[in-house]
Amino acid sequence: MAQPNIKPIFLLADSQLLFWRGKETPLMERIRKLMEQDKPEGPFKAAYIGASNGDKPEFYDIFLAAVSQVGIPSEDCRLIPSKKTNPKDLKFLEEADFILLAGGSIEKGWNIIKEKFQQRIVDRYYKGAVLMGISAGAVQLGLKGWKEGKRPVEGLFETFQIVPAVIDVHNEESDWHDLATMVDYLGSFNRGFGIPYGGGAVYHPDWSFEAIRHHLVEFAFVKLEDNNVTFKRSLIIPGEPTGPTEPPPTPSPEALEALTASEQPGIYRPTSPVNMPPESVVIDTEPVAPSPVKTGKKESKKTNKTKKTSKAKKK
Repeated sequence: MAQPNIKPIFLLADSQLLFWRGKETPLMERIRKLMEQDKPEGPFKAAYIGASNGDKPEFYDIFLAAVSQVGIPSEDCRLIPSKKTNPKDLKFLEEADFILLAGGSIEKGWNIIKEKFQQRIVDRYYKGAVLMGISAGAVQLGLKGWKEGKRPVEGLFETFQIVPAVIDVHNEESDWHDLATMVDYLGSFNRGFGIPYGGGAVYHPDWSFEAIRHHLVEFAFVKLEDNNVTFKRSLIIPGEPTGPTEPPPTPSPEALEALTASEQPGIYRPTSPVNMPPESVVIDTEPVAPSPVKTGKKESKKTNKTKKTSKAKKK
């Protein structure tokens, strides 16, 4: 059995990077090159999951425009509907080379994805498909999602957990307060990445993270030389990924079966060279004090009447 060529996962704050052309290779061109590792001549199938936005056609049109830049025609694309999903839709998803999870509501989208598409998407990832999440889709590919309108640590729920970190997007105006609070609440061995507007992150098969266009903000627990652990905030500059971290959760039994061709199941060993970014360089800032977790209970305060009563008892 041929060993699957597991690809990087692309996490975008919004759709700007789909059409961005900087000094580096355009993002969609980079994705095409990854797909060509398995299909040098194509054709490629591109699946769009719009569960988080209610399958709005205008957002699917943006997807079609993005993939057309690299020669994928609309007839090789498919919006996998949230409602009335038929066997042909599921078969297309199971054969897709590129799967995009759109933005919208984290919670509403995840409830549909978990019921209908989760296992199929995970299996496609471990069999070589390129995954991309935009906004809510990026959050869903990480460790945790959260219910709308809740405090940072309330209403947390598990998501794909393919990307071993909590992902937050375009919340730079709050200086990533909620993200820092969530990572602190989850405790040691957890980390989180904040992706600003217009920016993106790439999660590589060696468990490192790379920033695209704008820097990423990382919150993590770091072990010091004296074996104490501190909570730190770091900046990751574009083109300079973090070092490898812990491996992602164990894949499904079906994916594990596909991975048994390697010496150690679950460990990615590329069959062909993959162009990886240069050695990681991380800019650290001072350790940050964890944000207090609010319980919603008000602290009791002594009234003047209570104070007078206590003084009278002392006399």
